[in-house]
Amino acid sequence: MTQSGLSIRDPEITDMSHLPAPHSWNQKFAVAIAGLLRTWRTESSMQVHSVCGLLALGLAACSRFSPIEWAILLLVIGWVIALELVNTALEAVVDLASPEYAKLARVAKDAAAAAVLVAALTAVLVGGCLFIPHWWGRWGF
Repeated sequence: MTQSGLSIRDPEITDMSHLPAPHSWNQKFAVAIAGLLRTWRTESSMQVHSVCGLLALGLAACSRFSPIEWAILLLVIGWVIALELVNTALEAVVDLASPEYAKLARVAKDAAAAAVLVAALTAVLVGGCLFIPHWWGRWGF
């Protein structure tokens, strides 16, 4: 059983018969989107990061970000989401390779989770650098 409550033996995880083998670009995108949606459905951290990213985008629109500020914000949001996907993939591979508890498996999972944490904390700091100047003058701070 994984931290997310799923097992590699769960039909939702192992049955990919409805997905075509990714040969064409359309099929490759379909498989990637399926992975993104599966991660969003099964990982609460992905849901939290997604909601925070959407809130940041809404606040950026209200703050009238410049194009460079938009680019920076989109990069840090994308970085956090991408690392969450990599973390989920790594956890699945570790669970497949080591269904029983193993110290090295724990090390791998903890390091991947730490990478997501570092990215998320960095995103908060970058967000502060982007948003505070806009709010400083507006609300008299």
